[in-house]
Amino acid sequence: MQIPKRRWEQFQKRDTGPVHITKAGLDSMRERLERLRRGLPELISEAERTAAYGDRSENAEYKDAKGRLRGTHRQIFSIEDQLKRVVLIRPGAGTSGTVQIGSAVVLDTQATGSTSSPHKTFQIVGSHETDPARGRISFSSPLGAALMGRKKGDAVTIKTASGARTYRIIEVR
Repeated sequence: MQIPKRRWEQFQKRDTGPVHITKAGLDSMRERLERLRRGLPELISEAERTAAYGDRSENAEYKDAKGRLRGTHRQIFSIEDQLKRVVLIRPGAGTSGTVQIGSAVVLDTQATGSTSSPHKTFQIVGSHETDPARGRISFSSPLGAALMGRKKGDAVTIKTASGARTYRIIEVR
């Protein structure tokens, strides 16, 4: 049987690179996987129960139960795949003085015309753990990529929709 083109394209676009993640993020990922696995028996029994209602082609409850089961299997497959590619982010990765994955970077934002605090701290993490509101940015984001490999005192300029913004590195931890 040949896989339909749209499904094949979906598998082609799947990320196959390393998954940079902290120990806490790894623990969270493993807990989520276990929760999904524990929920499988209930989803399977629900699909079996609704299948007994008769004609499956017009059985909306069965289709819904199968959809949830497929979605859970897809999530389990995705997490297992990511776990195979994990690269742990070491705490204190910024001790060398250059910005790396795991570094905490204090930036001077006064050059951007910001009215809030003149300094902003960002931790450089993998794309699976980003949370800009909490100061966690991806190393592949525009700001994260511009900061990688830089040192204290360096200035970086980022092009945004509202124009160019310049930040000066105050500290790398």
